[in-house]
Formats: sequence, C-alpha cells, structure tokens
Amino acid sequence: GGAAMAAAMQQAAQGLCSAQVAARRRSSRRASSRRCAPRAAETPSDEGLVSPSAFPAGARPPTPILDTINFPVHMKNLSIKQLEQLAEEIRKDVIYTVSKTGGHLSSSLGVVELTVALHYVFDCPMDNIVFDVGHQAYPHKILTGRRDKMHTIRQTGGLSGFTKRSESEYDPFGAGHSSTSISAALGMAAASDLKGDGKTSIAVIGDGAMTGGMAYEALNNAGFLDKNMLVVLNDNKQVSLPTANLDPSTGRLTSAQPVGALSGMLSRLQSNKPLRELREIAKGVSKQMGPEVAELTAKVDEYARGMLTTGERATLYDELGMYYIGPIDGHSMQDLVDILTEIKNTDAVGPVLLHVMTEKGRGYTPAVEAADRMHGVVPFDIETGKQKKSSGPTKAYTTYFAEGLIAEAAADERVVAIHAAMGGGTGLNLFQTRFPDRTFDVGIAEQHAVTFAAGMAAEGLNPFCAIYSSFLQRAYDQIIHDCALQRLPVRFAMDRAGLVGADGATHAGAYDVAYLACVPNIVVMAPSDERELIDMIATANAIDDMPSAFRYPRGNGVGVELPAGNKGQPLEVGKGRVLREGTDVALLCYGTIAQQALKAADLLTEHGVSATVADARFCKPLDTQLIAELVKNHEALVIVEEGSQGGFGSHVMSYMVNKGMLDLGYKVRCMALPDTYIDHGAPADQLGWAGLTGMDIAATALNVVGKQGVILPDVGVKSA
Repeated sequence: GGAAMAAAMQQAAQGLCSAQVAARRRSSRRASSRRCAPRAAETPSDEGLVSPSAFPAGARPPTPILDTINFPVHMKNLSIKQLEQLAEEIRKDVIYTVSKTGGHLSSSLGVVELTVALHYVFDCPMDNIVFDVGHQAYPHKILTGRRDKMHTIRQTGGLSGFTKRSESEYDPFGAGHSSTSISAALGMAAASDLKGDGKTSIAVIGDGAMTGGMAYEALNNAGFLDKNMLVVLNDNKQVSLPTANLDPSTGRLTSAQPVGALSGMLSRLQSNKPLRELREIAKGVSKQMGPEVAELTAKVDEYARGMLTTGERATLYDELGMYYIGPIDGHSMQDLVDILTEIKNTDAVGPVLLHVMTEKGRGYTPAVEAADRMHGVVPFDIETGKQKKSSGPTKAYTTYFAEGLIAEAAADERVVAIHAAMGGGTGLNLFQTRFPDRTFDVGIAEQHAVTFAAGMAAEGLNPFCAIYSSFLQRAYDQIIHDCALQRLPVRFAMDRAGLVGADGATHAGAYDVAYLACVPNIVVMAPSDERELIDMIATANAIDDMPSAFRYPRGNGVGVELPAGNKGQPLEVGKGRVLREGTDVALLCYGTIAQQALKAADLLTEHGVSATVADARFCKPLDTQLIAELVKNHEALVIVEEGSQGGFGSHVMSYMVNKGMLDLGYKVRCMALPDTYIDHGAPADQLGWAGLTGMDIAATALNVVGKQGVILPDVGVKSA
C-alpha cells in the first residue's frame, strides 16, 4: 500500500509538473530545511483583534506576562500559548503608547508575533537581528529593556523612532532609510565566519523595502558568498509607503496598490493553491507512512518550489542562491517558532529566505481600515482611531507643493510627477487624483527614479522628481552622470529640507545644498515662504536646458497671500530680493530660515541695531549684485541657512574672497547647521540646539557689530 501511495504521489507530482520532472535538487545540506515545509499562509482573520474595551477610560491595559519580561532571556521558558498571550499584550502596549506619543503604528502591529518568535528562538544580543528601516521595531524595543521609556519615543531626549546602535546593544545596526538590512546582516555574517564566533545574522525586510535595488545587490552577493544568514521577508502587500494611494477604479485614495513586478511574483507565491495542496498532501502522507516516503516528500517539495514561477524551475530567490521557505502565516506563533527553530538547528551553511505573510495594522480595526493603514500617526483616540491633528490657518509646505504642481500641470501637459514610494509623504497622491496617467511611483528606488526622470526629459517631457532631501542622497551619481552632465532638465523637489523634528538625524535634510550646488549645470534654489515655493515650481518648469532643484521644509507655511489658483510665475533666475530694509547689518538668508531672520531683525531694533533681511532665493547662480550691495551698504554681513556647512554660506564666502571683498577686514559671519548630527525632538528644540533661532541670529549680529545687548544662553548641541 505504501509503495502504491508513493507511486501515485510521484505520478501526481509529475503530472502537475511535467515540464519540470528534471527540476534541480538541492544538495544534502538543505535536506533538513526541506522537511520543515510550512503551512500555506491564509488571509489573516479577526483572531487577535484588540477591542477598545481593553483600554477602559483610555487607561493602560493589564499585561501580566509582559510585565515579567525585561529582556528576551526572560521569555525562553514560555509555552506557545503564553507566547501568543505575550504578543497580544505587546500589541495592546504599542497601541496605548503610540496613541499618546504618535509614531509608526501599523508597521509595528504587523510584526508582533514575528518579533516575539525571533527573540524566543534566537539568542540576542549575541545573534544579530537587523530591522530594515526600523520603524517596525517598537515591539523589539519593548522586549529589549526599553519598555519603560516607550512613552518618550520620538520625543525630545527620548527613544529614537528607529533602531539605533547607541541606544541599545540589541540594536546591532541603525536604520531609518530603506533596503539596507540584507547588506548589513551579510556583512555581519561574513565577519562572524572570519571570527568563528557562531553568531546568527538575521535581516527583517518588508516587501516595500525589497523594491530597492540595494536589497537585490545584497541578495546576489549573499548567494555568491553562501554565508549562514537568514532573511525574513515580511510581506504585508503594502509595497508603497506611506500606504495611501489612488484606486484607479474609483479615483479615490485607498490602501496602496502594489508597485512593480515584485508584487506580482509575491502574489503568485502566496496564491498558488494547487502547489500548496500538493505540499500539504505530501506532508499528510509522510505523517501516515513514516520515513519510507521522506525522500519523496522532499522531492514533491522541490517540485513545488520549482513550479512557483511560470516557466522557471525556481523562484527568483532560488536563482540568487537563497534557499526559499514559504509563504507562511506571520501571525501563527506555532508555525513561526517551529520553522525558525528548524532553521536555527540545521547544521548547514548558506543563506535562507523565509517568506512571512503579515497584516499591516494587525489587531487594530481603525488601522486596518484606514486608507494609509495609520502608517505614521500623531496622538489618536484609541476607540475611534481619530488622530488629534492640530489645525492652523495654513497648510503644510508639502500640500502647497502639490497644489502648485497641479496648477502647473493643468497649464502644461508636459509636466509629469515621479516619486519613490512616497506618494503620501511628498503630496503627489493629490497630484495623482488629478493626473493619474502622469504620476509615476517607481518604488523605493531613488536611483532609478532619477534616471527614469532623465529618460523622460530626454524625450521632451517636464519631469518633477519629488524625493525627500535625505533620500535624494542615495541617487547622487544619477544626478551628476545622468542629469547634469547631459543637461537634462529634471526638476528635483526636495521635501523635508533642514531639520525634521521627530524623525531625527536619519531624515534631516541637511546636505542637499552642499551636494547639489557643487555640481555644474544645475540651478539650486530655496523659497522663503509658500508663495515663493509656488513660484519656484513655475521657475523650474520654465528651465529647459539643465536640471533644477528647490528645497522646502517639513511644517506649515507662514500665511502669505497666494496667487490665483496657486499657479506660480517664473522668477528671474539668480535674482534675490530684500524683505526688510536696514542700515547697520545685513542678514542674508537662504530658504525659510528667513522667517527666523525677520524675528531677529525685530529683536535687533529693540537694541538699537537696524537690520536688512535679504532673501537670496538662489544658491546657484548667486545673486552677486545683491551681495555687493549688501556689503557696500552695511558694516557687517550675517549669512544664515538651515543646511550643513559647505552649503550656501560657503558659496557666498568663496565669491566674496575671490572678489577681494574681505581684503580690508569686512566683517562676515556664517550661520549653518553645526558639524554634528541633531537628535530627534521638537522642531523648536532642534533649532535651538543648532543655534539658528531668531535670538541666535540676533546675538550673532550684535556681536559682529560690537554690541552685547543680547547674550544667548549656551544651550549646547545634543548629538545623535
């Protein structure tokens, strides 16, 4: 009977896979992992749903098991049932904490079981768990000695919203940007191999981060090096972040549609029902018949693995040299623990990719149902999920950018918009509602975004590439080689310029002026208010013989009058303006820091100093006539920018030196961000740490003109 059953199974397998009877067999070192074929992941159910009643009167819910866990070692003796309860308690704790502090909610809720299982099976901090981006690491922080500080997360002087090496020995690698985890974990695995210390290195990366090319560079190298490491692919089918996107069937913003061919491959891996059933049959027969069919079970598993992609004998990950396991239910504690334990105990060397299906926002209905899955939130009401957003008389600069670009596109059909999986963050979701066919989300792939835009520019379109200042750093070679060198007019809209508050050093837009203004064939500009931003959109659109870039900050506009329909007018390139006339000292500003300079001018008036406030508008080309007039008519010049050293001030000083303006001892001071990283905190605190408040500017001006009427207290700078 056993032989007949085995023959029938083999015939069925061959029938389903006639084109792949000769499918490649893994070497014997993979056999142990083959035998832990996981159950197919199913659509997440309502199991584990956190009811608002768990938070009576908004109070912290009881967490009896979590209260006994300070570090991962304290959970090693828990049963599966206790681990499941621990996961639910962590989920409640995250919801409660983030409802008070704000932060990244749904990403953390989706990986609670996975995080518990990883810390249960592996031995941290000896073993290394590297979380990609790090915004999903709240459960990890809770389990690694930081629960009592979670109420400070992203606050001044508190915990970082991402993983951070200086914060805990359980954070082996800092994060904030995407697609770095596999490279880091592979480097750690190679180091462990050289040192012979037996560490296990684990990368936890989401399907969104897997759209970044660096992740595939690392996978390719991991397959070649064949080091012992684990890559956990956390697949929540939310490739574009933040996850609000346009539903093409309704024209409304909804949960993001997956971006790119990767999502299609992952969907096929998730939904191949016949192959999953074949795998389940094989496991069932194996249980009934014992070791006689163990080899056949492994063969059927190999057939299944070989059939997962159309026309190929193995998945992409197999071809890259990774041993693929999955997909499995990322909310089944039993499955996670069993499979991770099997992987850990396998005496084999080589990279393994574990494909885990999770639900973003798991357990919290308002998050699951929200258009953006409550990806990043401000404090909110737990019962309803309604966020306590402060309302003001002005909109965010991001919104003004989107509205200005929409107006420009309405007047010019050549205008197209490109972003790197940040439709919500850049405001381009608003653009997409109006111009869905002219909006391109390329995934978390800034390098590709820039060269893609260059290709469009080469064909006569007017591409606006909207990328955060700190993320554009990742595409520097493409800016130079593919855009500036060829004088292709790609327009770079750099949101989050300057200090960024709670997101801290990883997201601070400190360097764009320095790294762009040194490049030939590019116009570099910065608005001092929202009207100037709208006009610079029009200016960039009018520049058709080279790239151009404009930066603008996080936060709201200042309330200036806007043009009709938010349609800007092109500015004269290389010409600044004077915001306020004075006689004693000139404050030459670049960007929205001009608003602080205007406050400084008011303070200076109180101390008998008359200040001119000038808005440079352009760093490249400089308004040299404006600089000459300021020097001629004032006894001193203070140059102010919210950017790194080597930026606008350096360009002004270089011009002045070369023109001999300093030969007779003319007094100049440069104020920029200090040569250190500024920690996360309230924007006002950060500006104070950087020494760029209105009072700081006034104090500098008083000192340079020889008056000591205002002395700024030494608040110091808190470095990351």
